[in-house]
Amino acid sequence: MEFVDHYKTMQRPKFDCLLFDLDDTLYPRSIGLAEACGNNIKDYMVEKLGIERSKISKLSDLLYNNYGTTMAGLKAIGYDFDYDEYHSFVHGRLPYENLKPDHVLRNLLINLPIRKVVFTNADSVHASKALKLLGLEDCFEGIICFETLNTVSDDIEFVGSRMNQTTATSSSEIFDIVGYFSQQNPSSGLPKTPVVCKPSEDAIERALKIANINPHRTLFFEDSVRNIQSGKQVGLHTVLVGTSQRVKGADYAVESIHNIKEAIPELLWEGNNKVAEKVSYAEKMAVETSVIA
Repeated sequence: MEFVDHYKTMQRPKFDCLLFDLDDTLYPRSIGLAEACGNNIKDYMVEKLGIERSKISKLSDLLYNNYGTTMAGLKAIGYDFDYDEYHSFVHGRLPYENLKPDHVLRNLLINLPIRKVVFTNADSVHASKALKLLGLEDCFEGIICFETLNTVSDDIEFVGSRMNQTTATSSSEIFDIVGYFSQQNPSSGLPKTPVVCKPSEDAIERALKIANINPHRTLFFEDSVRNIQSGKQVGLHTVLVGTSQRVKGADYAVESIHNIKEAIPELLWEGNNKVAEKVSYAEKMAVETSVIA
């Protein structure tokens, strides 16, 4: 059987899992959902949290850059709000009519005989709706989303676990992050966020553990450079989507998710089935040979 083992080693595909971000990765940024989402977040900050609109732009940039998402930053500096309400406001007003079935991508995914998982910072309602509108809802084994990452229990389900609603702090005082960064030498560090999300390496490692994914045999597709770089740090092979220019931390770069077949020949595509057939034949021959001997 040593021959079979050697054959398997030589022919084994490089990847056994594909991990996909959702927004601006499985569909192009030009569709306009990201811009609309950003505007909705700013409206939420004004209408629901009472923040002056003149302060929104600088504040939201600081929160996003330092905490991964604006929501995570808002929680960190002391704002108390319901997660579901936030997601409903921010995603409920998106121009979902811009998302159309993507038959090309669906065909690509279906012809990839490799495990496929979605990994998004968004909530489960948005993720499910977007995938359905793209015609991709049955192309993935599961979805790792906001609820999955932020459940309180250690006994985590792969998809759709509902988290407990928590507040960021017991104090009503709001941390002045704008003032913090205006200091030349801040005397203390930034407050921590209770929200688990990309690009935190802890969030990515948590996602891999939840879905039982081996990072060293997984290809991670993302439109965010910082998410790509964090993924690389935890051992993932990385694909930057949305540009053909590679950056530090990206093993591959593709202008569109539609280009992955040409850009990443290591996926083997239909060749995976042929490899399986060859290994099966090799095993059969090895068994017959051993019987004859």
